[in-house]
Amino acid sequence: MDRLTLRRPDDWHLHLRDGAMMEAVLPETTRHFARAIIMPNLVPPVVTGRDAAEYRDRILAAKPRGSKFRPLMTLYLTEETEVRDLRAAAEIGLITAVKLYPAGATTNSASGVRDFSKVRRVLENMAQIGLPLLVHGEVTDAEVDIFDREAVFIDRVLDPIRRDIPGLRVVMEHVTTSDAVDYVRAGGDDLAATITAHHLVINRNHILAGGIKPHYYCLPVAKRETHRRALLDAATSGDASFFLGTDSAPHPDPAKLAPCGCAGCFTATNTLSVLAEMFEGQTALHHLEQFVSLNGPAFYRLPPNEETITLEKGEPVAYPAAIETGDGPVTVFDPGMALHWRVADDPA
Repeated sequence: MDRLTLRRPDDWHLHLRDGAMMEAVLPETTRHFARAIIMPNLVPPVVTGRDAAEYRDRILAAKPRGSKFRPLMTLYLTEETEVRDLRAAAEIGLITAVKLYPAGATTNSASGVRDFSKVRRVLENMAQIGLPLLVHGEVTDAEVDIFDREAVFIDRVLDPIRRDIPGLRVVMEHVTTSDAVDYVRAGGDDLAATITAHHLVINRNHILAGGIKPHYYCLPVAKRETHRRALLDAATSGDASFFLGTDSAPHPDPAKLAPCGCAGCFTATNTLSVLAEMFEGQTALHHLEQFVSLNGPAFYRLPPNEETITLEKGEPVAYPAAIETGDGPVTVFDPGMALHWRVADDPA
């Protein structure tokens, strides 16, 4: 197979930032994706319906002329989130989901939740109206090893919440462990997970072996090879519980290379090429459309996109090493292998 046509994909987990950074990286997403769930961890975060409306308008103003891209907005869950505001934003279609960051779990998560009892009423209302909760699934306790934080989160936080609030629809975002894969597979129709392109490619050796590689550092951090294999099996299986969320996270190179470097991989530019390569390696190209174009809309109760794109296989694609932005260069994720698949008519 050297050509593959599929419905235009969606990205169910995307960081665009704001200002000059957003203006530079947004076209990298709009070239290939019809819709994207936009992360709300700005500074200050997107916590009210008004915040979400203003951020959406800035995104729409920045998208390339003629683009049909649709940002799907989210609210950042805090211990002060107001039920009335959240429900009003959901009822008019302003927001598509609510994001839970345990306080301190990742970039710009200081405003996240520390005491889960304080958000119970919000979660109960979300269950009533079917509004999905998107979770960054890691505990932040200092005594828990960073490689164990996802598994501990499931046991200590997520499973108790789901038992206490039946009907709450949950997406475990950017899962990184076989523990999460197994939990999602057994979780029923109210539970799903996003998987990134970079977590299908790298394990923790890529970050640490032979010297620290800052551009492979992300949160949740990549785990052992056995976990990467579990993610790859889940993504390429056709299981409707798993779909693409790139977690593409732009940081200027000086911030990535600093002594306390920022977490995140910028993959918006080459995600589809990476995925096609990985799915072909699993003899699973026939499941690629499900993963990138069908499973996500089904969980979010949205129609799949009618427009299509075509992937072509040929000589290795020469993607740029970095995207220039007003805040400095942003390095594009390097999968460490030749990418032979490209979107037809893509100028890359």
